[in-house]
Amino acid sequence: MTENPSGEIPVEVLRPSMPDIFSSVRVSQSPHLWRRLLGFIGPGFLISVGYMDPGNWATDLAAGSRYGYTLLFVIMLSNLMAILLQSLAIKLGVATEQDLAQACRANSSRPVAYALWFIAEIAIAACDLAEVIGSAIALQLLFHIPLMIGVLITGVDVLFILLLQNRGFRYLEALVIVLIGTIAALFGIEIFLSRPEYAPILANLLIPQSRLLTDPEMLYIGIGILGATVMPHNLYLHSAIVQTRDYPRTTEGKREAIRFANWDSAAALTMALFVNAAILVVAAAVFHRSGHTEVAEIEDAFRLLSPLLGVGAASGLFAIALLASGQNSTLTGTLAGQVVMEGFLNIRLPQWQRRLITRLAAIIPTIIVVALYGEHGTAKLLIFSQVVLSMQLSFAVFPLVAFTSDRRKMGQFVNAAWLKWLSWTVAVVIAGLNIWLLIQTFQGH
Repeated sequence: MTENPSGEIPVEVLRPSMPDIFSSVRVSQSPHLWRRLLGFIGPGFLISVGYMDPGNWATDLAAGSRYGYTLLFVIMLSNLMAILLQSLAIKLGVATEQDLAQACRANSSRPVAYALWFIAEIAIAACDLAEVIGSAIALQLLFHIPLMIGVLITGVDVLFILLLQNRGFRYLEALVIVLIGTIAALFGIEIFLSRPEYAPILANLLIPQSRLLTDPEMLYIGIGILGATVMPHNLYLHSAIVQTRDYPRTTEGKREAIRFANWDSAAALTMALFVNAAILVVAAAVFHRSGHTEVAEIEDAFRLLSPLLGVGAASGLFAIALLASGQNSTLTGTLAGQVVMEGFLNIRLPQWQRRLITRLAAIIPTIIVVALYGEHGTAKLLIFSQVVLSMQLSFAVFPLVAFTSDRRKMGQFVNAAWLKWLSWTVAVVIAGLNIWLLIQTFQGH
């Protein structure tokens, strides 16, 4: 492999993103729009998993118990940002037939590409820390399995990915959609049981509170929510799995693929918004309202839900939803790890070896952390992991916005002027919030 004079790696040396599943899902060419749309339902739901994983639970529980419904606006704003950024990832993947990792590799010098790869791996490790610990906690709550054993059990999900994906990518998507439906249904029941006040919910969803920028602790949790909602590894993953569809690789075919994929993504992320908001609403209605404002540990929430609601099944439903969330997100986290490693490093290894390497790279730090901290302080670890994710986010967002705003790369699919302005604004806001958090942290506030 040779480099051009600028040090950039030529695009043509890169294989299709995730070549074992590239263009593997047939889509209908029926004249009926709804039949064609059905073929594109799935990738958005795999992405939405990352927006309702156990890291979200930790930040949403802390936000709801401590501040009531106040931080609902942050969840709404984060979700709107997510819809925008995921739409850019879709456009990049379909228009260029490169995922974000491949685009970074092809348009960067080798040192920059390796630096971005390392940062992306840190983000995936932070994400996996939350997912694996969340699943292990759920196993402990439901079946009294020790936390470390639960981590090891959760770590073998790579075998299920291989099994399902060998049968077809649609099987993996179907499993994920079923688990998402389970989480949404269980939290629908929890909201019904907790009887929240709907007027404050609506007000706080739509109107931000000025305290967010003046209260360092609220800002810390708010940025944790942002990091848990808009996740960098999802941008890499979405730009890859949108290419699993066997749509016509023509201008019109790509245009329709982008449109349908955006509908899929918006619908899935709306469901993620419901789940995220539901966790915070239940925490506010049950814990904040009863004076339990320091509930941040998932175990404490499990222990208090049934007594405070007077419904014996409430805690069990909570733990089952947590287990579904953790298993769902570890599946997609492993796929994201594969996309990042293949895209940045262009590794040529058998599928099972790539999956095993990416899984070990993410789970080994989790095992070390659990071994050091045990069963105590898991909430702080979960929230901290989401803040780390938020810190890494700009390193995925800025390249994504730059690539999709570059006419030489995107051609007629380049971002319109208003979309460029909006996308760069979101990118700067995300970076600015993180800089503000660092300043507050180092000043000791």
